[in-house]
Amino acid sequence: MENQKTIFGHPYGLYVLFFTELWERFSYYGMRALLVLFLISETSSENPGYGWTNEEALYLYGWYTMLVYVAGIPGGWIADNILGQKKTVMLGGALLVLGHSILAIDNLTAFYAGLGFIILGVGGLKPNISTMVGGLYKDEDKKDIGFKIFYMGINIGAFLSALIIGGIGEEWGWHYGFGLAGVGMLLGQLVFMWGQKYLVGVGEFIGKNDSPDKELMNKPLTNIEKDRVKVLLLSFLIVVVFWGAFEQAGGLMNIYASEKTDRMITSLNFEVPATWFQSLNAGFIVLFAVLVGKFWAWWKSLGRESALLFQMAVGVVIMAFGFLVMAEAAAEFEKNGSSAMYYLVIAYLLHTLGELCTSPTVMALITKLAPIKYASLMMGTYFACTGFGNKLAAELGKWAQTAGEYDIFLGIFIFCSLFGLLVILLLKPLKRLTHGLD
Repeated sequence: MENQKTIFGHPYGLYVLFFTELWERFSYYGMRALLVLFLISETSSENPGYGWTNEEALYLYGWYTMLVYVAGIPGGWIADNILGQKKTVMLGGALLVLGHSILAIDNLTAFYAGLGFIILGVGGLKPNISTMVGGLYKDEDKKDIGFKIFYMGINIGAFLSALIIGGIGEEWGWHYGFGLAGVGMLLGQLVFMWGQKYLVGVGEFIGKNDSPDKELMNKPLTNIEKDRVKVLLLSFLIVVVFWGAFEQAGGLMNIYASEKTDRMITSLNFEVPATWFQSLNAGFIVLFAVLVGKFWAWWKSLGRESALLFQMAVGVVIMAFGFLVMAEAAAEFEKNGSSAMYYLVIAYLLHTLGELCTSPTVMALITKLAPIKYASLMMGTYFACTGFGNKLAAELGKWAQTAGEYDIFLGIFIFCSLFGLLVILLLKPLKRLTHGLD
């Protein structure tokens, strides 16, 4: 986009996408904070759920969180080949409003239908709104900063959702929480519709007859573009490993907070709701996103290794140490019958610092390296790999129900640490394939 109005040096369109994504993540993460706890809640309790076992709940959680991101592949394809990113985001938002609203109905058929519409909606919205952020910029350095601002919007929504939706759902009624998630998504859809005047020329279908990029649709990839796609595919492997560990948050660590953590603040005679721990990650992101960005800028100014792939690998290692902390928490539980809340706080802090080095970084990498005709598809593939990581996380959570949390947490720490170090060792040949854009 040329001659855009700006706020703090960034186009108005960024803030339209910022608030759209904020409300979409408010709805998604609020619902995610409730899902497993709702499923395992006894049917005879004051706030009844479905009374499923932990294994059954984690089984559904794994499939749902995988499919919700794998749907990004057809969502990206539709944007690249039929509708364009902007219209696909609009369609995805409408499906999300419908899906979250249906979940407010206390009926098993409605429950599955609501999950289905949410899967389709996230598939249409998530990869394409992220790609549109990249389309706002020509300056690559500003693009990196723009993604970090956008990522803060994601996590402000996630932070508020765990406190508000999680608290209301856990204390007042699960379906009130699900309904509030629908209200949040409706606000996001309204923001996106209102902000169309600030997104002219961004996210349009490049196959239109009057599109300046139409010839790129049929042009074969150059050798340089093929090399860059190879780097992206390798970076997606890092994504699967990272989220396979990180996404214990909504499953195993959520159950651990509910069942095995001493959440009582004696001085206040108050028990912290288990869902509130889901807000820690998002809150830490809002607090530390700018500091992490400044750290990497300072690190680069010293002439040290700062490639985006290097940042991702470092993020995996930092995140791994959070599971070393959780292994200590599990050891304390085995010894005393409960563990302190501060273990979860420290673990989520380390997970957050790792995420800030990995997730916004890979989104920026995709918008730099992906060929324009596959821009949304590659972003969709990234989110699909996030989904595969979510499924892996759920399988590890199910395994922990028999193997024990200590062994799972310690195993994740060892594997992720070694994996991150291996990526760092392979960095030089991978950097050559980016042809100077990493």
